[in-house]
Amino acid sequence: MTLIGRLLHNRRAGDTHTAWNLPNLHGPELLTLTSEHFAHGAAIPLQQCAKTIGGDDLSPHLFWTPPPPGTAQLLLVVEDIDVPIAKPAVHCAALIDPSLAHLDPGALSAKRPAAGVQLLRSTIGRGYHGPAPIKGHGPHHYIFQLFALSEPVASATDAPHRARPRVLLPTITAPVLDRARLTGIVER
Repeated sequence: MTLIGRLLHNRRAGDTHTAWNLPNLHGPELLTLTSEHFAHGAAIPLQQCAKTIGGDDLSPHLFWTPPPPGTAQLLLVVEDIDVPIAKPAVHCAALIDPSLAHLDPGALSAKRPAAGVQLLRSTIGRGYHGPAPIKGHGPHHYIFQLFALSEPVASATDAPHRARPRVLLPTITAPVLDRARLTGIVER
């Protein structure tokens, strides 16, 4: 795998096609998103990584400042912008009740999501899928993006829980009242 990583070293999706950069998800950036497991720009602990690389696939603790009044729903999208494909890989997508102020570790589990969390499809499946970058490919940046929406998510193409992320995310029409992001890094 190290040889493949080195061969693909300069091939990365980049952040152009992240949820953060979709025109319909632009908005103010006054929310703050943090984790007790890693600081912005720091390494994500192995426990939060995929089982395939020795982790526990345990979603990290996430905490955010209160969303603005009028927030109907929070949208969380976790993307790897360094995958060697055309667009970032969505590792998790979820709708969160705005009355929640944080997510405990494991709250994004596909088998047992926390109360107030509705898991959506991701590139990989449903629920949190921890980082597992290609060995030797260099650092991968995992961007946790939180959007405060003024209306609940509805998809023009399908029920939100069945739609693929690249189909669902551009169809969100609810104005974004606020947003925040947190970036963690994993390298093998």
